[in-house]
Amino acid sequence: MNFDLLVIGSGPGGYVAAIRASQLGLKTAVVERESLGGICLNWGCIPTKSLLKSAQVYEYFLHAADYGIAVDGSVKPDFEKVVGRSRTVAEGMSKGIEFLFKKNKIEVINGTGKLKSPGVVEVRDADGKVSEVKADHIILATGARSKELPNLKQDGKKIIGYREAMTLPALPKSMVVVGSGAIGSEFANFYNTMGCQVTLVEFLPNVVPLEDEEVSKQLERSFKKAKMKVMTSSSVESVDTSGKLCKVKIKTPKGEQEVEAEIVLSAVGVTPNIEGIGLEELGIEMEKGKVKVDDFYRTNVNGVYAIGDIVGGPALAHVASAEGITCVEKIAGHKPQAVDYKNIPGCTYTSPEVASVGMSEKAAKEAGYELKVGKFPFTASGKASAAGARDGFVKLVFDAKYGELLGAHLIGANVTEMIAELVVARKLETTGEEIIKAIHPHPTMSEAIMEAAAAAYGEVIHI
Repeated sequence: MNFDLLVIGSGPGGYVAAIRASQLGLKTAVVERESLGGICLNWGCIPTKSLLKSAQVYEYFLHAADYGIAVDGSVKPDFEKVVGRSRTVAEGMSKGIEFLFKKNKIEVINGTGKLKSPGVVEVRDADGKVSEVKADHIILATGARSKELPNLKQDGKKIIGYREAMTLPALPKSMVVVGSGAIGSEFANFYNTMGCQVTLVEFLPNVVPLEDEEVSKQLERSFKKAKMKVMTSSSVESVDTSGKLCKVKIKTPKGEQEVEAEIVLSAVGVTPNIEGIGLEELGIEMEKGKVKVDDFYRTNVNGVYAIGDIVGGPALAHVASAEGITCVEKIAGHKPQAVDYKNIPGCTYTSPEVASVGMSEKAAKEAGYELKVGKFPFTASGKASAAGARDGFVKLVFDAKYGELLGAHLIGANVTEMIAELVVARKLETTGEEIIKAIHPHPTMSEAIMEAAAAAYGEVIHI
């Protein structure tokens, strides 16, 4: 049980780090207490996208007449099968990680890992049996869990987190979703589309509050158009679960309101899994409730590293993967570049989708830039009109002096697939004029990127 590298946790940070380490010739093992792939693959990114796809298919049927298709008979979701499909997708992906580990000769040690001393990890399996594993390098990749508020304690039945929201036994008639970040907005969108009466409560003035304000306002309009109740600048004060329905007291700008619902979903963020993994015993330094690391994820204890949701930075799967690769390449003696946290794309898989990278218009102004801002609405896109997906726009923010793309903000169908072009553009320091002159295929949704750049420079053709 001696390894060059031991990774505690097999989420998108841990499993990617392990595979890259093996590729670089390090004898590698992973400690995992549940299923390979971690929360993202089993209870987050992947199964939620499966649920949202089912909702999208259902929505297509409901609007089939708009496309000239007649649907005979009633159309209704089989909620149990929708949930079952999402679990099957997640299980298949987890088996895929198992295959990749075997292919790369990575040993899996089932159990809960805890740092015992530098270079030594104690692993306790499901039966309570304890063993020791030694490694020259140890990466902590233990991820995060649903955050609990003092006045919103989760009981797993009436007040639930994202995990329970993925496996409810039946479709509730009503739900209050607390928090409109990516998790809250996606679940609100899913349940609302499936026929549940959803109330979305957000403490800040806008839904998806990390996004550009114009994007937030557009998503709120789309939600309301879909008959979702949206309450911004509002907070849940208390929930009475004693009766058949939850009585939710909500403080709003217009005073306190009470909303009744079968289920309350708490989606107010995540909490890093840092308890019981030996941080205190080894004297590992913390910063703002997370593990303190340098640019290559080294802690203050030699040979111990940390990546993903337990360190500072966005709690996103693709960020954890990038951190894991950077970390092990440094361990292996390579010279990787530090992760550029200013060029991290964010995606929310609602309908319409939201995707962004870089600075918002407001942030860029506050930073003192003179701006050129271009916006192209999908109402002017031939492909969007043909697809029946005219909601949304592409908004690009450029530095007027040098033409640098400071930020990109997209809302519409398939924009989560389009954002990568803009991430690469920023990585390559592409200017606005270069984007305009890069010929985009017609008809596509991606033409809107070229058109938005042209709009910023006064050259737009189609609006």
